[in-house]
Amino acid sequence: MKLTIRPVFALTFFLLINRLPASFGQKKNPPEKTHSGLHYIDPTIGNVAPLLNTNRPVVHLPNQMVRVYPKRQDHLDMQITDFPMLSQNIITPQMIFSIKPYSGALADTGWYRRLTYDHDFETIHPWYYSVRLTDDNILTEFTPGAKTGIYRFTFPAGVQKHLLLAHYYANGKYDFQNGNAITGTEFVNDANHEQKGVAYLYGVFTGKPQTGKKEGEKDWGRYTVIGTQEKHKKVAGERAYASYGASDSPVVEFRYGVSFISIDQARKNLEAELNGVSFDQLKDKAQAAWAKTIGQITVEGGTEAQKRSFYTSLYRCYARMFDMTEGGKYFSGYDKKVHDDSRPYYNDDYTWGNYLALHPLRSILDPKREADMLQSYVRMYKESGWMPEYPKPYGDRPGMFGFKSSVMFLDAYRKGIRDFDVKTAFEGMLKNAEKATMLPHRNGPKGALEDFYYKNGYYPALHPGEAETDSVASIRRGQKRSAVAVTLGNSYDSWALSELASELGNQEVHKRFAPYAQSYKNLWHAETGFFLPKDAKGNWILIDPKFDGGHAGNDYYNENNGWNYLWNVQQDIKGLSDLMGGPDNMEQNLDQLFRETAGRPKYVFWEKFPDQTALIGQFSMGNQVTFFVPYLFNYTNSPWKTQKYTRLLLDTWFQDNIFGVPGDEDGGSMSAFVVFTAMGFYPTTPGIPRYSITSPLFNKVSINLPNGKTFTLVARNSSKLNKYIQSATLNGKPLTSLSFSHDELMNGGTLVLDMGDKTDKKWDITY
Repeated sequence: MKLTIRPVFALTFFLLINRLPASFGQKKNPPEKTHSGLHYIDPTIGNVAPLLNTNRPVVHLPNQMVRVYPKRQDHLDMQITDFPMLSQNIITPQMIFSIKPYSGALADTGWYRRLTYDHDFETIHPWYYSVRLTDDNILTEFTPGAKTGIYRFTFPAGVQKHLLLAHYYANGKYDFQNGNAITGTEFVNDANHEQKGVAYLYGVFTGKPQTGKKEGEKDWGRYTVIGTQEKHKKVAGERAYASYGASDSPVVEFRYGVSFISIDQARKNLEAELNGVSFDQLKDKAQAAWAKTIGQITVEGGTEAQKRSFYTSLYRCYARMFDMTEGGKYFSGYDKKVHDDSRPYYNDDYTWGNYLALHPLRSILDPKREADMLQSYVRMYKESGWMPEYPKPYGDRPGMFGFKSSVMFLDAYRKGIRDFDVKTAFEGMLKNAEKATMLPHRNGPKGALEDFYYKNGYYPALHPGEAETDSVASIRRGQKRSAVAVTLGNSYDSWALSELASELGNQEVHKRFAPYAQSYKNLWHAETGFFLPKDAKGNWILIDPKFDGGHAGNDYYNENNGWNYLWNVQQDIKGLSDLMGGPDNMEQNLDQLFRETAGRPKYVFWEKFPDQTALIGQFSMGNQVTFFVPYLFNYTNSPWKTQKYTRLLLDTWFQDNIFGVPGDEDGGSMSAFVVFTAMGFYPTTPGIPRYSITSPLFNKVSINLPNGKTFTLVARNSSKLNKYIQSATLNGKPLTSLSFSHDELMNGGTLVLDMGDKTDKKWDITY
């Protein structure tokens, strides 16, 4: 008899296990006596994805280049392939230079086999990683610098010991110098992310090992990625080894520097950071860096589980962007040149997800660094001719759609962050708007579809089954227009451009683009109450907004269905409310969003919409499209529902276990939502420097601002039942609406919320 697990059972099992207590099936790293909330951070939270990309236990310094996690599918992969020197992508493995230990007689199988381990003998902190490999009883440890790292391996006594190096991409090279030093070159070629370039390594082995190289292919074996089984992957290139005798010390280290500039710069990075520094000293320094960073926010009250989820989310907000500056220079993947510039140059960002909350959070906690990051965008524009949207080390990755860097620039400018070249930033924003394609997952100049958009005010869609007619769209295999999503997204982008133009006194651009902020209205279908597609002739394409549109709904929407794109008008919430018939009707539509069923088995729904995870009704917590949606109840006559749903979302989908992140959080985007919401406020519309208030998880939150002031939020009598705001004061002054400004936050002071179980409090609506 063949035992078959039906998909619906598998999904039900996942949802049930996600409700288990944190202690079930998961080791908690023992608390340490550290500053503030540091000991609550658990990088294993969310290490098993609901459907798509998992969230990695990354070890690194805040916003620094060397980011490391063991190469494995996820937390439930019971073998480790090897350990990288640097992870260019913290979501899917995109690593450079591998190392792994091996004992006994040296053999090719040492490079090929995967390593078994036991989770109970694995410790992960942001500043330190260790695991005992059960096949050889080898303790592997790692601690990071900014551009460096140290691996320490403790072998059993009396065995031959080897450290084995290899490459993740073809034709990589290694060379030995002075016996125990090694140089490496990695030729990165990642077609999926359109990343192609060179990375460099300089490393030193402790002791006096015998060293050598092996030519030929390294067989990575079978490796499962996002649920698909790959064939054996072989990488041609040089492999290297450092071998120690049975009588040598059982503890050996590999100390290294990496660079995007040159081998010599990698050596300089190592010397600058690691000369005279022991493993434990580097570990202590890394821990101190995290203590300072995490210590900016302190919380009181709440449960231990809520604190673990909160501080782990805060830690994840510092993985992107990372500082690529090396000794007053940086390599630009945008003009393929090395530039002299002592100002930090940051890279690796996904604007489509991170403009929502991650960049606004940094505008509070570290506005100077945010300015450096925005100036990095300006440099990329000057070096490439395009303002990037998904900047990566070797150039802009085509990703998602829209020009959300425009929103980031406006948001920062209006928050008083001006230490970047605003004039050139605006120039780049305008060029993207006038000359770049709007097609998802594609970079480059505009085509006929963009000309149509600016003439008619909407992106034209194809009827179901209709072949692609646009030559630009058809170039990229599988390209879809996402016509409704693009129209809604460009409405927000055009608003940001026109608003910044107004701020800068450019009335011509302001007047020219302000009408496109209203383009979303051209796709409002009043009879159904949804944003629906139109063809090039202006005819409606009457689809089921819940399920039509091909894979991920990408023909018309993108990664989510029409129920979730119904709300994508952040720049004009009042206008959206008016379309729906006013605040009461908008409230009813929001209610229905959280009640609407899939109308089909979950496995059928998720086969088409794998990104739309963590459902409550049709609301998806697992994807960036919806992060601000629960706060829209604050623009109705029942803002208590914002308080109800934000508490429910945090309690349901952000628990402190390996399933505790409900989707691909894109290196900080979803985590920033958690940080804001747990503190009790959120930037509903980046570009408008105001925050919507909700029910905080904690009785007291204190933010130590970089200007030396402190913003404190106090929730009196808060509890699981007393989660509704009865009254509010800011610096002793009663609030009539549930919002406050960025300036009020940055000036310091105290926001006091009186909490209770009643839901009849009336508040003014502030747009």
